[in-house]
Amino acid sequence: MNVMSPKTLPPEAAAAEWLAAFGAALERQDAGAAAALVAPDGHWRDLLAFTWEVESTSGPAAIAARLAERLPEIRPSGLRLAPGRTPPRQVMRAGREVVELFFAFETAVGSAEGVARLVADEGGPGGLRAWILLTALQEIRGHEDRSTRQRARESDYARDFGGPNWLDRRERARAYADHDPAVIVVGCGQAGLGIAARLGALGVDTLVIDREERVGDNWRRRYHSLTLHNEVHVNHLPYMPFPPTWPVFIPKDMLANWFEAYVEAMELNVWTGTELSAGAWDEAARCWEVTLTRADGTQRVMRPRHLVFATGVSGIPIMPKLPGLEEFRGTVMHSGSYTDGSAWKGRRALVLGTGNSAHDVAQDLHASGAEVTMIQRSPTHIVSVQEAQRVYSIYAEGMPTEDCDLLATAMPFPVLRRAYQMMTATSKEIDRPLLERLERRGFRLSDGIDGCGFQMLYLERGGGYYFNVGCSDLIADGAIGLLHFDMIERFVPEGLRLKDGSLVPADLLVAATGYRNQQEVARRALGDAVADRIGPVWGFDAGGELRNMWRPTPQPGLWFTAGSLAQCRIYSKYLALQIKAREAGLVA
Repeated sequence: MNVMSPKTLPPEAAAAEWLAAFGAALERQDAGAAAALVAPDGHWRDLLAFTWEVESTSGPAAIAARLAERLPEIRPSGLRLAPGRTPPRQVMRAGREVVELFFAFETAVGSAEGVARLVADEGGPGGLRAWILLTALQEIRGHEDRSTRQRARESDYARDFGGPNWLDRRERARAYADHDPAVIVVGCGQAGLGIAARLGALGVDTLVIDREERVGDNWRRRYHSLTLHNEVHVNHLPYMPFPPTWPVFIPKDMLANWFEAYVEAMELNVWTGTELSAGAWDEAARCWEVTLTRADGTQRVMRPRHLVFATGVSGIPIMPKLPGLEEFRGTVMHSGSYTDGSAWKGRRALVLGTGNSAHDVAQDLHASGAEVTMIQRSPTHIVSVQEAQRVYSIYAEGMPTEDCDLLATAMPFPVLRRAYQMMTATSKEIDRPLLERLERRGFRLSDGIDGCGFQMLYLERGGGYYFNVGCSDLIADGAIGLLHFDMIERFVPEGLRLKDGSLVPADLLVAATGYRNQQEVARRALGDAVADRIGPVWGFDAGGELRNMWRPTPQPGLWFTAGSLAQCRIYSKYLALQIKAREAGLVA
């Protein structure tokens, strides 16, 4: 690899020369000069550092305009290589040779860090210009994260003999007997726990509610064989990495039990067996009035200033309307209710859908001795579970997780799309023997949206792909049957009647047909007016950011967080900073 400048400077020296020029331009508030250090096809992604937004800007002209607007207020200074971070180095990103560096700086608000990916350009300082820039607020001055400022105070050495101890204080905090929290988080999975931990570290009083009986039940109650499909080193929660002895792919119950331990260790206030049954925004008081209903039927009305929906991409199950289904005498369930296949040994099962859950349910039923047929509704992207790890390759480069997390955010949409296309093409070639066997069997394959594979399908639709851990081989070998939805005429009492007149007998139908958008979860709790105001949640907007995720929505005081453990760990930080800024009066 060679991205050296014409001056043949080593990466660190070339990066330092570019960084000095960029820093000087920012300090003298020369937006044009700063933007001139960006390549013609360059991009800038800002996470709260300059804009109090999660937003991307492309092209030097647009970047200059945005900087000109924000520089007088933000007043960046002290731009330097980030101490303690991975030093500048030459790497490949999205098929392009770059010098990649971490930098730090101060703003009028607090401390910030960033990433620059520099490409060779004779006209730039050090022979480089920025192809990708990320700037990200790290801390608000005077409101620092407790994890970075934990120092013993004089009061910590005192002992309150005869007074309340730690447990007394924890129980009082959890009870909310005499006050309401500033924030209520709905959902106790990785999204809810992550944002609650971040807010707690910033001193924001937060209550997490969940309708399940125990913390972790959202994982614990899922199908028996479930494990995560990405590797353990990608999946840590904020502040508490998983033990190094853990398996590469985490079993669901192991993760569920960790969630319970996490709540205690991070001192999170959680009410299980509790649902948000109603809520309305009080415009005059700038807060919500919400009704929480406990499992015993009792209710509590609270007035938090913020509601965070953390119910995940998998919210309300979708049960499609299927012709004749009401006549079917077998058992019908959604994949979200499926646990294990032991009761179906020797019986005939249909699985509607061909995403991850559908394949795992079909494989579990097959392993339990059922006769299984999958029903494919639309083309599906198939990738081996080993190849699926390619999108997390940064985390295998040996850097600290915190560095990997910052790098993972430094991919504006156009570059992300190109990177996914390249990874998908590589994985497809490696998986070709399996894919050809599936095609011969009649399985309809897809390369995903614009050839971007599973990751863009996940970010746009939340499904439409499968990480093969063996079920594709069973389909290709004929051990699991395959039907196409357009072959079906209707359900009948005995099973399926096909358009050719034949009957497919069945005792069970598992509908692995996905979940409704989080907008519909909000609609159920907060009503049509709020849901219609915010619009869809998840999927990319015109600016290349996920809609209504980790940033303000059109409804004041309403926020959303969701996604993989890695996404929840990374973006919980920026969501928590936005809420803290509002609590501190820094943002309206």
